Amino acid sequence: MDPLRSPAPDPVADAASRFGPMPMLLTPDGSRSFKECSAMAGRIAAALLNRGLRDGDGVAIISPNTPDMVLILLALLSAGMVAAPLNHRLPEARLRQMLQELQPSLCITGAECPAPDTDTASIDAAELLAEASALPDRRSALLNHKGTTVRPITIIHTSASTGTAKAAVHSLENHWYNALGSNSNLPFGPGDTWLLSLPLFHVGGYALIFRSLASGGALAIDRPHASLTDSLERFPISHLSLVPTQLFRLLYRENDPALTAGIKALLLGGSAASGSLVDEAAARGLPIYLSYGSTEMASQIATTDAPVARHRSDSGRVLPWREVREAPDGELLVRGKCLCTGYLRNGAIDPIGDPDGWFHTGDIGSLAADGTVRVLGRKDDMFISGGENIHPEEVERALREIEGVLEAVVAPVRDPEYGERPAAFIRTAGGDGPDDETLRREMQMRVGRLKTPVVFFRVCQWTTLPGSEKTDRAWYRQMAAEYRRGESSGGLPCA
Repeated sequence: MDPLRSPAPDPVADAASRFGPMPMLLTPDGSRSFKECSAMAGRIAAALLNRGLRDGDGVAIISPNTPDMVLILLALLSAGMVAAPLNHRLPEARLRQMLQELQPSLCITGAECPAPDTDTASIDAAELLAEASALPDRRSALLNHKGTTVRPITIIHTSASTGTAKAAVHSLENHWYNALGSNSNLPFGPGDTWLLSLPLFHVGGYALIFRSLASGGALAIDRPHASLTDSLERFPISHLSLVPTQLFRLLYRENDPALTAGIKALLLGGSAASGSLVDEAAARGLPIYLSYGSTEMASQIATTDAPVARHRSDSGRVLPWREVREAPDGELLVRGKCLCTGYLRNGAIDPIGDPDGWFHTGDIGSLAADGTVRVLGRKDDMFISGGENIHPEEVERALREIEGVLEAVVAPVRDPEYGERPAAFIRTAGGDGPDDETLRREMQMRVGRLKTPVVFFRVCQWTTLPGSEKTDRAWYRQMAAEYRRGESSGGLPCA
């Protein structure tokens, strides 16, 4: 059977046998081949065995992106252990709560990330690698998981743009087939380098490890506080994964155009991007691929099959090993080999599919006959105004099309006549943004009177969820309600 169509029980060792001397990991201090990464992963596995861990054990990791973290994730994958990378930017109280929910056998921490005060055993990543460097590869002692491609290998939390983050449990098969589908649409192989610009606790970051193992492409990982510009100057980047905020910074800060000259593909996802942002990127020659994905589906669900020449309202076609269906109410349902085994709740895996295996994403959109997916917004963000459904993302897209508006978030405010009306938080280009009258006139032409915001707040600094670059919508809903009542303590709008 073609090894690229079936995951090996140990994909790290398998990649080493196929791509051996080729570079897998590029760092500011040099590079490591697939063979070298595999050997180090085996020694880290030996160190974990010496500490009493066995295959199937859960291991939490609290660290920014580092080469050590990548090697540790490879070791856990080889050892058949379950990796749970956590958002190191969260408050200690939240991390402590997550560890209590996960009950891992060990917590590995990175530099400047002290272990939360819990009963969980912990070790610093540098200390673990120092132990491992003197040990032989002991993966041969880890036999129980061999051949079980549906075994859990990760627990990755959703970004929780609404509600509480959920702990999605993924199998080896989930990550493998997501990578194969991505690579079949957006080639990535020997000689290519994908910058690890998304955090490894985010499914979009972790997914790159599997794209590399499946294809032989290299990953570049910079120092934790390096800027995107620094990384593009340091490494020969051919592939990038960015969220719109990162793309905005790349375009509108003074960067040498030569920095992006070698990029073959820029995968844009995470949240809705404005048409003007995509148009500007395409005009500058950036090969933008639009994408729709989710944590539950191990990353990409649909992606454009070529770089876009201008902004499009869709996110491309459904990739192989995924299925998408549109429910009668417009909700997008997904299933396939990429769908996670469930959410971890009270120590057990709670399946998330309905009786037919479909996961209800909570996203409202449409599926065309050719497999093209269009996402309108979140079902739980929708509110009703005067009997009409209002999707904040639709109003936000219209706002961002107005000259001078860079970013926009829409939240509902109470209204005695209509029940709720939209309020808008906007960030404009300097002090020259459009006034309220212009905004109202432009919006009424674009979306009609009912969807036009009743109030506009100018915002200097954008509020996102820690480490996700996603909008913290719950915070904006709260601020909209407080401003409507005149109870805000101030500090949000620009002076």
